Amino acid sequence: MNATALSFVVIAAVIHAGWNLAAKRIRRGGARFVWAYYSLSAVLLVPVMAVSLAVEPQRPQWTWLFAAVVAAVFHVTYGVVLQRGYAVGDLSVVYPVARGTGPLISVLAAVVLLGERPGVLGLVGAFLVVAGVLVIGSGRAPAHADAADRVARRKGLVYGLLTGLTIAAYTLWDAHSVTGLGVPPIVYFGTGAIVQSVLMTPYALKDREEVSWLWREHKREVLVVGVLSPVAYLLVLYALQIAPVSLVAPARELSIVLGGLAAWLVLGEANAVRRLAGSVVVLAGITAIAMA
Repeated sequence: MNATALSFVVIAAVIHAGWNLAAKRIRRGGARFVWAYYSLSAVLLVPVMAVSLAVEPQRPQWTWLFAAVVAAVFHVTYGVVLQRGYAVGDLSVVYPVARGTGPLISVLAAVVLLGERPGVLGLVGAFLVVAGVLVIGSGRAPAHADAADRVARRKGLVYGLLTGLTIAAYTLWDAHSVTGLGVPPIVYFGTGAIVQSVLMTPYALKDREEVSWLWREHKREVLVVGVLSPVAYLLVLYALQIAPVSLVAPARELSIVLGGLAAWLVLGEANAVRRLAGSVVVLAGITAIAMA
């Protein structure tokens, strides 16, 4: 993979793991929390997007708006499903399953539908990443776990898989938008963030007391996710402009290693040995992708 693209992806992975750790701390108001950080991202990106449009040599196209609206629908679905998964399951289950199945589907679709040919080493690396992620997120519940723990684990797996499907959908659409349609990444993401906020506003304002509570009790988490999420995603969009999605999608899952370690060290979740073993497999896959 291009060294610049790989650098963007690695930095994005670190940031991505950080904001997901913050999001996991939210136990209430899932969809409204998603609206809050999308809205904050939109406000922050408006001036940046205005400057980008002013210096952009191309005139804005209607296809840019269309691309952003479709992306917004995918991202709203992703955000709500992910936050619901965090409400009912462990970070160490939902996050790796979501981030593992997403790139697997993305790689297969990129090869079958987009005609990408990443090479043998690249494909081996992609599947090592996915395999490592699934090792991190797999395993039986501990013998001492009660029925509620087992149900929570199953729900976490289900929501992780659903989140993975949405990740694959928006990843493929993002690649098409910034390459096939030529939408500038900042314009694409900024417009999408505005549309996401607008789509969710009617629901969010149905319970203004809940929104007030969320801001009062979790202002820091809203700020962290609202700022870090767009930074991580913009880095991935720029990487997609210079590297194929079949390599970018799995390489960004370095965040799984960091998320697994955070779940163990910060949140006190169990099965550290298995997660570290899976992390080694993920790093081997990323090394293979970097050499492809």
